[in-house]
Amino acid sequence: MPAPARSPQEIRASIEQNRQQLGTSLEKLRLEVGRLTDWRAQLRNHQREIMIGAGVAGFVLGGGVAAIAAIAFGRRQRGSGS
Repeated sequence: MPAPARSPQEIRASIEQNRQQLGTSLEKLRLEVGRLTDWRAQLRNHQREIMIGAGVAGFVLGGGVAAIAAIAFGRRQRGSGS
């Protein structure tokens, strides 16, 4: 069944309504993108998680460096003692 014919005035009104809705949607999208990409706010809001992650990363890196040093220096000591 074809859509009922609309008058030019109804078409103009529909276009204007769509234009207003599109403007509102774009403004909401702009605000949401701004909120999600605000890295300073993300740091403020997730400070605890960041500190925990930094501590774990430091522990892992420190342990890795210590393990490499132990292997390197341990081999030298074993090799020089034999």
